[in-house]
Amino acid sequence: MSKYKRVMLKLSGEALSGNKGHGFDEATVIMVGNQVKKMVEQGIEVGIVIGGGNFWRGRSNENMDRCKADEIGMMATVMNCLYASEIFRTLGIKSSVMTPFGVGAMTEEFSRDTALEKIKNQEVVFFAGGTGHPYFSTDTAVVLRALQIEAEVILLAKNIDGVYDSDPKKNPEARKYDRISIEEVIKKGLQVVDLTAAIMCQENNMPMLVFYLGDNDSIINAVNDKISGTFVYV
Repeated sequence: MSKYKRVMLKLSGEALSGNKGHGFDEATVIMVGNQVKKMVEQGIEVGIVIGGGNFWRGRSNENMDRCKADEIGMMATVMNCLYASEIFRTLGIKSSVMTPFGVGAMTEEFSRDTALEKIKNQEVVFFAGGTGHPYFSTDTAVVLRALQIEAEVILLAKNIDGVYDSDPKKNPEARKYDRISIEEVIKKGLQVVDLTAAIMCQENNMPMLVFYLGDNDSIINAVNDKISGTFVYV
């Protein structure tokens, strides 16, 4: 039985693309959806933020205005959340997509009160569009929304199995942490989340569980305290 009643799940856009590296991989999203369904059946309340890296990484384009590049990235997250939400619906999961700006009739504009009401009624809420402003990443958005919905922990499902003292792809001697404080993450400049998000976690006592999405039942195991990744505590 999970010790958490309400969680915020962060998925990278790349995670949705599976091994393709871009676009959507339906099998991966179904795998995520089935685990979220189990969480909801356990009585766990779930919010989700998804990055947009499977469609757009605007910061790598030096010829584009940063504000405009970030706006395109926000729309990439909206596409990801609409797609995942629809897959969830086919699995029998009640879900909705909220954005900090109007997207026609496709999403609902973010309201903390409405989001809390939905989540308390066992509806999975996708928070798309980042914070609605440039210069803020989806890392910052996930911490902000987690705080707003009073989540107990952020689940960071990544394409790496935890937090290391250096890049394991470049350093075969890199050491993985089982536990590490957010203070140490900031001090050592470890790339768990960006600095703004890390400081928000530190100031607001928001812990994180970092794990590899591709492991069997990775999300379920993390939320039930069987994580094989890293617990980032405050």
